[in-house]
Amino acid sequence: MTKPTVGIIGLGAMGAGIAKTLRNNGFTIHVCDVRPGVADAFVADGGTAHATTAALAAVSDVVVSVVVNAAQTESVLFGDDGKGGAASTMRPGSTFVMCSTVDPNWSVALEARLNALGLHYVDAPISGGAAKAASGQMTMMTSAKPEAYATAGAVLDGMAGKVYRLGDKAGAGSKVKIINQLLAGVHIAVAAEAMALGLREGVEASALYEVITNSAGNSWMFENRMAHVLAGDYTPLSAVDIFVKDLGLVLDTARASKFPLPLAATAHQMFMQASTAGFAKEDDSAVIKIFPGITLPEGKDKA
Repeated sequence: MTKPTVGIIGLGAMGAGIAKTLRNNGFTIHVCDVRPGVADAFVADGGTAHATTAALAAVSDVVVSVVVNAAQTESVLFGDDGKGGAASTMRPGSTFVMCSTVDPNWSVALEARLNALGLHYVDAPISGGAAKAASGQMTMMTSAKPEAYATAGAVLDGMAGKVYRLGDKAGAGSKVKIINQLLAGVHIAVAAEAMALGLREGVEASALYEVITNSAGNSWMFENRMAHVLAGDYTPLSAVDIFVKDLGLVLDTARASKFPLPLAATAHQMFMQASTAGFAKEDDSAVIKIFPGITLPEGKDKA
């Protein structure tokens, strides 16, 4: 059976890994990224670069969008001025796979818009980080109509280690991702709080890290993000402002049904504080910088 041709829009940390994985799995890959030279660097090892999303979509059976948010997805599909985006050239019956973290209601509405154009849609947020995207081990939380799965299923399976099919229409995938982000954001915030308390109390940071990562209080986020703090390296793998956005979506979703989320609300305020203090573009572990009276590790290369 012939594999569908895949277009990847957005070659950031996750998108580049997805494109690499699909290429390694034998798919013909077309790529597009608004940053000069990024797409060209990828296709040096195989694939075709396009200057516009419309040009990419015209030759793709499945278009995978790996951009930051709903606004960028709108631009990808419909252009900044409402014309010239991918939707204008996608062939009837082709499929758009949306991998961003968005408001579930927005995703439901997007499915209806694309279906009206004769296009299929997969609500498909992703998780796992750049390393797992590049190794084909990331997780996808998907929901879509059967026709969309029929056309894009092989692509989904070719780009992720786990593909969860959570419903027969858009919305469920984004809802599950929102809940994942609630946990991720709260875990990062409380990990920073715990490390900050240890520093304030004079506990040696690396010793605290060693003990916690081998004790019941550990979490994946503590182990991963507090390693950044120990290294004094706040190069953004996932920035503070990502959790300003994502926890905001969590709270908006819950607010619609008047559902209380006290821990998520507190974590959101912590990321907001970090953002307005000047750490918006730093790694999300930089939320630890909001705590007063502590001296953060500088890392061996910064001592």
